[in-house]
Amino acid sequence: MKKIGYLGPRGTFTEAALRTLAAADDAELVPYATVTMALDAARAGDVDAALVPLENSVEGSVSQTLDELASGDPLVIIDEAAVQVEFSLMARPGTTLEDVRLITTHPHAHAQCRNWLATAVPDARVVPALSTAAAAEEVSDPASRFDAAISAAIAAEHYGLDVLAHGIGDNSFAKTRFVLVTRPTAPPAMTGADLTTLSLFIHDSHPGALLEILTELSVRGVNLTRLESRPTQKQLGNYYFSVDLEGHITESRVGEAMRGLHRVCAEVRYLGSYPRHDGAMPTVRQGVSDEDFSDASSWLKDLREKGIS
Repeated sequence: MKKIGYLGPRGTFTEAALRTLAAADDAELVPYATVTMALDAARAGDVDAALVPLENSVEGSVSQTLDELASGDPLVIIDEAAVQVEFSLMARPGTTLEDVRLITTHPHAHAQCRNWLATAVPDARVVPALSTAAAAEEVSDPASRFDAAISAAIAAEHYGLDVLAHGIGDNSFAKTRFVLVTRPTAPPAMTGADLTTLSLFIHDSHPGALLEILTELSVRGVNLTRLESRPTQKQLGNYYFSVDLEGHITESRVGEAMRGLHRVCAEVRYLGSYPRHDGAMPTVRQGVSDEDFSDASSWLKDLREKGIS
C-alpha cells in the first residue's frame, strides 16, 4: 500500500488538505511531528510522498518548508492543495462555553481568533501548544488542566471532543496552501494551469542581482505568483530567492527562462512543475507562446544554414 506522510499529529489542517487529494485515496496516511521529519521520510523512502504547508494567506510563508526544500537531498512538488482555515473551539463532552477559562492552541491560531475570543470568552486565558491538533489531543485527556482547544474541526472527530463554536477565526478568507513532494521524478503532465517552483541562489550580493533574475522571466512573459528572500544560513546578508512562477517546465517560455536563470544564478534548484489548486490559467502574451518560440528557432536555423529565411 502507498504511504503518504504529513505534518501531524492527526487532526491537523494538513491532514484535512491531504484528504482532498486523489493521491490520498487508498493510501496509508502517516503523521510526523515536524515538517523536517515528514520531508526526511520522503527523502529516505519511508513514505512515497509527503504533504507539508507552504504558505498561509494571513501569516505568510512557512519558512521551515522553504528552507528544507532549498537544501538537503532534492525533492520535487507534484501537487498542491489549499484549504479554508476554519477554527473551532472544542472541549470534552459536557463542557459548556460558560465553563471555558483556560484554552490551548498554536500561537498562529490564537492570533487569528483574538477578536472572537475577546467577545465570546473574555475571561479565558490562552496557553500556546505545539500545534492545533496537539492542543485538541491534550484537551481530550480527562486529567488535562485545559477546558478547551482551538483547532480544525477534524480534530474533534479524532479526539472525541464536542465543538462549542464553529468558524471562530477573525478572517473568513484565510487559507493555507500545502504541497505534495516526492523524490525527484518527471513532472505531472502539463495542464495549462500550472506552477513551477524554484530556489534561486545568486553568485554574490551586487547591484541589480534581483533585477537580473526578474529580467530573465519578464522578457519571456513569465509571471511570478510568489517571490521572497530567505537567508542561506551561511553568513549575515547572504540570501536566496524562493519563487513560484506561472507555467510548466515543458513550456518553451518557462524552459527558456530557466536557461537564462541558469546563466545568471550560482544555482537554480528546480522544485517541480505541478497543477495549480485553483485552476487559474496564465495570460500568455503575443511573442512568448510555444508556437512563437518554435517559429523563431526555425527562422534562425534558416539564416544560419541558408543566409535567408
